[in-house]
Amino acid sequence: MSSTLFQKLLGAPFFRLPTAVRALHSIRGHGKYAGRATIVRGRNPIARLCASIAGLPPSADNVPTTVEFHADASGETWQRDFGGYAMRSRLRDCDGLLGERMGPMQFRFALNVHDGAIWWQTVGVRLFGLLPLPVSWFANVRCREREHEGRYEFLVEAALPLIGSLIRYEGWLEPV
Repeated sequence: MSSTLFQKLLGAPFFRLPTAVRALHSIRGHGKYAGRATIVRGRNPIARLCASIAGLPPSADNVPTTVEFHADASGETWQRDFGGYAMRSRLRDCDGLLGERMGPMQFRFALNVHDGAIWWQTVGVRLFGLLPLPVSWFANVRCREREHEGRYEFLVEAALPLIGSLIRYEGWLEPV
């Protein structure tokens, strides 16, 4: 059986991750998780515009959240639903980095394991897949995945220089 995307990208450290994190990233084919999330959008009008263009969800507190995962040989599709607001992204291996396409943005992340958590660090960004953007603009776009009280937990933050916070969302998921 071939490795999943995160098994391949993380290598041996993947197998030392907590059970809930390993289980989510071991999905082959189709899987579904459900939980709750809190979403806070930035207040700056430019931040709101950027978040809308990127297809990020609106602010909501303790909103029902589902994520459907579709994994195949070329990568994974994550279909998120935050209380009726859909957000889709496609993830794949980009020469040892995690590539994520969300709306018109394409990100490259270096994945690191520290204290039982996966940390995503932005190392490259393109607009429409063609126009490279300065990675320094995206130094405050990051993600942390961990296990807490036996559940998979996530935290995603995105802020840009001069604009401030675009979004921060965090919550937990369990298999359905």
